[in-house]
Amino acid sequence: MPRKKEKVSTAINSTNDFSKETFLYWYKSMLLIRKFEEMAGKLYGQQKIRGFCHLYIGQEACISGCVTALKEGDKYITSYRDHAHPLALGTNPNFIMAELFGKEVGISHGRGGSMHMFDKKRNFFGGHGIVGNQIPIGAGIGFSELYKGTDNLCVTFLGDGAVRIGAFHEALNISMFLKIPVIFVIENNGYAMGTSVERSSNVTELYKIGMAYDIPSYPVDAMNVIKVHHIVSKAAERARKGLGPSLLEFRTYRYKGHSMSDPANYRSKQELEDYKNKDPIQQIKKVMLLKKVSNELELERINEQTKIQVNNSVKFAEEASYPDKKDVYNYIYEQKNYPFIVE
Repeated sequence: MPRKKEKVSTAINSTNDFSKETFLYWYKSMLLIRKFEEMAGKLYGQQKIRGFCHLYIGQEACISGCVTALKEGDKYITSYRDHAHPLALGTNPNFIMAELFGKEVGISHGRGGSMHMFDKKRNFFGGHGIVGNQIPIGAGIGFSELYKGTDNLCVTFLGDGAVRIGAFHEALNISMFLKIPVIFVIENNGYAMGTSVERSSNVTELYKIGMAYDIPSYPVDAMNVIKVHHIVSKAAERARKGLGPSLLEFRTYRYKGHSMSDPANYRSKQELEDYKNKDPIQQIKKVMLLKKVSNELELERINEQTKIQVNNSVKFAEEASYPDKKDVYNYIYEQKNYPFIVE
């Protein structure tokens, strides 16, 4: 069931305040995510990637716009649709692909797979497979920054289905009560698995939920990376001033099913095509060409370089070793000397 066509407010649509470097970051970041996820889908079909696999295709502007709006030291946490976040933060694609293959050199040493990726160096706190599990953790990470007296914040991503769990409401309440520096981002792609928002929630404009807790809350056209950047910048400024959380509803769309096992028969081809006409990568490409930030030749060169980068990550993952069975419990429990040995 397609979503209602509601007016999406939000921030400035100005393109005049950005450098060529920022535009190129957006284009390269979103393109890398797109190519990486397309390859992951292909490899899953070849059974080189096993288990669950949730792709971010179509939603690239959500994370790329956040990264340019925030600063070093800010923290990130998300759900199980998590390949894109470390990619946008600069994690080497080799280690993310290796994790999908279950290899020892993977970003979680092959123990986490698709749904549980972490990168401490880049302040990425995962990848969480239980629906909504990351929401109170994100509030806790924000509280730790408040307690330590830093001006850092935590951006906490969740899906539209997770807004109906109790922990979400508890996190909103305590975050506003204690003025925790956290930005809650609902990546509303229209469907909680195969169930549309209209069929599962009395409140279909999900940002309004935050208003019950007096949290500044806004809808965002998250197919547009510039709009994402602007609204996240505004929320970050509020958090750094000690005023507490914001709730942002990113109106986005996933081109693929909920996971690789989902044929997505619950939506029409026309609905999918309508969203593809608002593709976030094509939008920023159009702006860059219009403003003469770049040209077709440079963008095509980036496209080719990105393909090579993704292909190299596959080669790296295929050639890497699986974890040794004697190390199967490493990185899972704190203690590493166990009274038993896996033979």
